[in-house]
Amino acid sequence: MKTDVKALVIGGGAVGTSIAYHLAKAGWDDVMLLERDELTSGSTWHAAGLLPLFNMSFATTHIHQYSVEFYKQLEAETGLNAGFAVVGNLRMAQTKERMDEYMVYATTAETCGVPYEFLTPDEIKARWPLINTETLEGALYHQTDGYINPADVTMAMAKGARQRGVEIVRRLQADAFDWNGTHWDVTCTKMIEKGGNLVPSDEQVVITAEHVVTASGNHAQRTAKMLGIKIPAIPVEHQFIVTDVDPALQKWRKDGNPEHPVIRDADAQSYVREERGGWILGVYEKDAPAVFEYGVPDSFRADLFPLALDRIEEQYMAMIHRIPSCEESGLKDDFNGPICYTPDGNPLVGPAPGLRNMWLAEGFSFGITAAGGTGYYLAQMMVNGEAEIDMASLDPKRYGTWMTTEYAARKNEECYDHVYILHHPDEERPACRPLRTAPAYDRQKERGAQFGFVNGWERPNYYGPLDAPETFDHDARSFRRGGWWSHAVDEAKAIREGVGLIDATAFTKHVVKGPGATAFLDWFTCNKLPKVGRINLTYALTAAGTTRTEYTIVRNGENDYYLVSAGAWTAYDADFLRKCAEDKAPEFGYIEIQDVTTQWGVFAIAGPKSRDVLNAVIKDADPATALSNKRFPWLSARKIELGMCPVNAIRVAYTGELGWELHHPMEMQNYLFDLLEKAGEPYGMKLVGARAQNWLRQEKSYRAFGNELGRDATPAEADLPRFIDLSKEFQGKAEMEAIGVRSKCVTLLIDGPSDADPWGREALYDGETKIGRLTSGGYSVHFGRSIGMGYVRPDLAVVGQKLKVKMLNQLWDCEIVEDSPYDPKNATIRIDG
Repeated sequence: MKTDVKALVIGGGAVGTSIAYHLAKAGWDDVMLLERDELTSGSTWHAAGLLPLFNMSFATTHIHQYSVEFYKQLEAETGLNAGFAVVGNLRMAQTKERMDEYMVYATTAETCGVPYEFLTPDEIKARWPLINTETLEGALYHQTDGYINPADVTMAMAKGARQRGVEIVRRLQADAFDWNGTHWDVTCTKMIEKGGNLVPSDEQVVITAEHVVTASGNHAQRTAKMLGIKIPAIPVEHQFIVTDVDPALQKWRKDGNPEHPVIRDADAQSYVREERGGWILGVYEKDAPAVFEYGVPDSFRADLFPLALDRIEEQYMAMIHRIPSCEESGLKDDFNGPICYTPDGNPLVGPAPGLRNMWLAEGFSFGITAAGGTGYYLAQMMVNGEAEIDMASLDPKRYGTWMTTEYAARKNEECYDHVYILHHPDEERPACRPLRTAPAYDRQKERGAQFGFVNGWERPNYYGPLDAPETFDHDARSFRRGGWWSHAVDEAKAIREGVGLIDATAFTKHVVKGPGATAFLDWFTCNKLPKVGRINLTYALTAAGTTRTEYTIVRNGENDYYLVSAGAWTAYDADFLRKCAEDKAPEFGYIEIQDVTTQWGVFAIAGPKSRDVLNAVIKDADPATALSNKRFPWLSARKIELGMCPVNAIRVAYTGELGWELHHPMEMQNYLFDLLEKAGEPYGMKLVGARAQNWLRQEKSYRAFGNELGRDATPAEADLPRFIDLSKEFQGKAEMEAIGVRSKCVTLLIDGPSDADPWGREALYDGETKIGRLTSGGYSVHFGRSIGMGYVRPDLAVVGQKLKVKMLNQLWDCEIVEDSPYDPKNATIRIDG
């Protein structure tokens, strides 16, 4: 057995074997995989093996799509049949709203090249007469979906990995990880059988590895403790049952008919598929408990929990309704095993927070479906420095250090019972909330705020009626224009026509200072650094030349900077910033980095009357000129006093109107809120939420990180040349220039349906040819039309180009417009007073 390798993979389930296989395939010839028990002995052995391609996530859909194609090729390479049954996936809808959901799913599928078709109840009945189509509105059918034998596909990937030189060692448990500055020393213990249990022996070995990948499945909490980090991957009980033979099904197959697709009745929280003449019923019921919150007991191996039939009785009866012939089939087998979840249902894939060369692949609730693609894209990240798709939405650092075991367990339970709810794009889930609240939270709630969740923070999405019931936001959701839409329209108009106040406290904020700060930030970002007292918008690039983070940089001193970035990505930004600073400190000098996010609250005031409101409360020797262009020009920062509150004010507005960001001491937020609210009354100032702000920023073509900006496109492709200083050297510059412009970001005005706007995931067409996709969408109050931003082929990125956008399963006219279609000369932002 080797004791010195380039990459060590911990975990021998489907995910771990795929990672080992793809690392070897990508060219690393010194890879080892460890499994504490036997391959597939974790969740893999009791997985149902379904391969659902559908997903509202662009990255996850690509991962699932790769898996499906990859599994089809394994037998030719390894000689092992992975047991892939390409039977299709029938997602049935009992309501028109569920059909709306499937049309939104289909837009993501289309942008990723996943085939689908919509079926009517009559078409379903004609193809599969055993299905009772009463109460159905229709279905979305993915014909390339199906199911696979989890153990067989894992063994096939393991054989493929061995054929490529991977060493696989069973019964060896990783017990300690020590970073020596260049490599990991992993202390491993030989595991032995004793009384039916797997226990550690006295035999240990230290394996040195340049890179370590953990794919420890249900053991993620043990992994987290050893690494000294937090991993919000905790298992939840998942049940499925297998019926005895169904004579009607046997006859159907005996008559030469094809196998039924995987039948998903989302409104009944269940799926059904054929299994040796009978049926498998899998459910996602309410009240399924999280398990192993603090680690898997040593006595638990390939074990199961007792079946809780009382929890799934409703789903069992729904199966009988949908497939009446199964009613007489007895119960043949049952499974209730742990399946790992995360709070948002997406796995944790990427670099571990705070650690070097430590990679996580944890929290897979759809592990068999995701295994192949995870191995492929994670290998790209490790070998090439970046994947070809943006993996930020799966990054482990999307959860900060505020996350606790209790939070993860309860949110994972919620995620499990939300698998089959209607997933509105404007969905907000209630568990574990409120948790992180700024001081003004209670005041905003009293004024009708309906909150969204951003990195644990409560942030107003919009302000509803003051007498709204607790269920208002839930009832206001829709795949079209929901009950909240008119409130967001009023808020957006208030900023365009008068003045509005936005709570932006969730912004990520870092201080970067010290002797090496200027040289470091000049290398770290692609734009010129601002002069003292000024600000600049800039981008930090990945080593592959794509966009890693967007920053607003305020220069407070020669070597003293205040960086503002997206609120959802605090730990993600902090980790990258600190690691890059550590790497460059020997060259540039000492660099101090402080995360000051929770020290500073932020209000953004914007609109033609915003200066009037601030003039009413500013304390200055010459208050009439304090906010003038001469003393406080656009894109500058000043320390001002509003009443008794010291404010670091920045003259910038994400809405494209005259405005300021007011960064204030968090403990003075309520004082400042009350002060501004009273000062705004004579001017009709309105409290404004994030949804209206999102629409307004699209009217200005302001790119958003996680939408237009990400690790699959460069700043040049985002069409941001004014923020790229090619006269200097910066991280990723050569790689960015080598990439060129593969696609280009544009803004479009859309003549869509009268009751719906795009969500930012729709396919774009030139005639019948798909040529791009939207990355943002919404409504423009200025133009009275739907609006969107997205990427198209460079040759089509021309103002006036007519295109089509796919919404609600129809093509609608749209047109590329100039960047910043609202106030393209920035006259309103620069207006003096």
